[in-house]
Amino acid sequence: MTPPVVCWAEIPVTDMDKAVAFYNTVFKWTMEIDTSGPNPMATLGGAMDTTGGHLYPGKPSAGGNGPTVHIVVPDALEDAAKRCADAGGTVLCDPIEIPPGRFVYAIDLDGNSIGLFEPKA
Repeated sequence: MTPPVVCWAEIPVTDMDKAVAFYNTVFKWTMEIDTSGPNPMATLGGAMDTTGGHLYPGKPSAGGNGPTVHIVVPDALEDAAKRCADAGGTVLCDPIEIPPGRFVYAIDLDGNSIGLFEPKA
């Protein structure tokens, strides 16, 4: 098995509580803020046993100009895009088809660029 090229992602947010609520709503997670380390963090999806990432208190790039982290949605892409918009995010495009699935670009509450990704069945 080829190891993942990207092993971890960190998404800076200005308000941990609001960001955790947003990501939990969009991706149907039950993330919680972990304060056991030197900085608070919330592990994406709550899973530390896989390639993933976390939210942390930080300074997001202005206007979605930072890296884009693509995150797998738990159901239909359109449903996740609606949850994103309803939770205060901005969906930037219609679904884009690529060989491994479909995605949309979006902006989270802090202006971070994220991709909502639905793998091909």
